[in-house]
Amino acid sequence: MFEIVRSQDQYETYILTDHNAQSRLEVVPERGGIVTRWNIQGHEIFYLDAERFKDPNLSVRGGIPILFPICGNLVNDTYTYLGKDYTLKQHGFARNLPWQVTDSATNDMAVLTLTLKSNDQTRSVYPFDFEVTFTYRLKGNTLDIDQRYTNHSAEPMPFSTGFHPYFLTSDKTKLEFDIPASEYQEKQTQAVHPFTGSFDFSCDEIDVAFGQLSNNTASVTDPERGLAIALTYTDVFSTLVFWTVQGKDFYCLEPWSAPRNALNTGENLTHLAPGESSETSVRLTAKFF
Repeated sequence: MFEIVRSQDQYETYILTDHNAQSRLEVVPERGGIVTRWNIQGHEIFYLDAERFKDPNLSVRGGIPILFPICGNLVNDTYTYLGKDYTLKQHGFARNLPWQVTDSATNDMAVLTLTLKSNDQTRSVYPFDFEVTFTYRLKGNTLDIDQRYTNHSAEPMPFSTGFHPYFLTSDKTKLEFDIPASEYQEKQTQAVHPFTGSFDFSCDEIDVAFGQLSNNTASVTDPERGLAIALTYTDVFSTLVFWTVQGKDFYCLEPWSAPRNALNTGENLTHLAPGESSETSVRLTAKFF
């Protein structure tokens, strides 16, 4: 049996449930369309900093923040389009704006569709007319996030998109990684290192990007929790970012369609012709053992 109910606390929350699988997903449209929780048979999949979440002036650390129209940061938070400079903060604005619920269904899965449209606020930092639609599909231990991006502008629209999931963990040093890349680049030093399957978790922060992905699936196994997370993505996602900080019980494995600063460099940037749409998808699968 599948069900979607609404709960009103600080924010209106949509709760998608697969009762047979004891799988429950929480989505908060007005807080950036974010997935805040996913609980399967009593086990939390995501980390969530509840205090930051309560403060609308702070970015959310937890759940699955949405990245659009950029992933990562721009140099000096600035890019130039048609001779004019624009300021765009890290990861773009989609994670900070209210989304509208435009459809739902509970036939053979729990399905919730959210839409974000351009407005005067977005056009002041990103001069394009767009419509972005996300459809969350919950069934059992699988969450599909289907996305559709449409350019309503008279000019081609450049963008990148991605996700920033915060996975809950109890001991990062025990994590086992299967990432389809042989090397990564550090954000701070820009140094490139071979990937041997593990990280030095004694560092204060790890922020690295994997490019040249050899296939469309990555996974992390957490023996302490008896949990394996598989992340599957369509071809547009060219980059995987791994990020964590010391002293926090989370790690992030983030599919990005382009690396940071792509609006300036053009690297792997998506360009939509006027009136054109593109569709992408990401799947998360949780397996307990």
